[in-house]
Amino acid sequence: MLRGKNNSDRAASASFFVARRLACRRLGERKPVRQFGFTLLELMIVMSIMMILLAVAVPMYNQSIVQARESVLRSNLNMLRNVIQQYTLDKQKAPQSLDDLVQAGYLKQVPVDPMTRESNWGVVQEDVLLAVDQQDPGINDVHSASNGTASDGTAYSSW
Repeated sequence: MLRGKNNSDRAASASFFVARRLACRRLGERKPVRQFGFTLLELMIVMSIMMILLAVAVPMYNQSIVQARESVLRSNLNMLRNVIQQYTLDKQKAPQSLDDLVQAGYLKQVPVDPMTRESNWGVVQEDVLLAVDQQDPGINDVHSASNGTASDGTAYSSW
């Protein structure tokens, strides 16, 4: 028994189903056919919209990855340069290698160059005449060992 409906509503709904069943029998069908799902056209439209969105999203994602690596490279270079300066001022001589900074406790480990994904930094030896200890010149500066070009057009090795 249906709740909330009066007898006239029930009669109208029952007569609708009877009329539908009779119409289907006249057309030669046994039951009304209900189709579920999507048409091929609807699926093609959805797929083309998804492809357009992917065509926009993938380059933006790749660009954000490159920008993040460049940001990490700048941060690592700044940190390494500050640590080299601190070591030189504290020890009154420049470090001979980046491993000297780790052994002296200025770094836990040599950071990874995000462009080459290795700890192979390019080091710049200080000039003998300008060195604090002229008998034993050491590292004055570092740069990336990558041969790549940054998004601003400069070479990573020139940073």
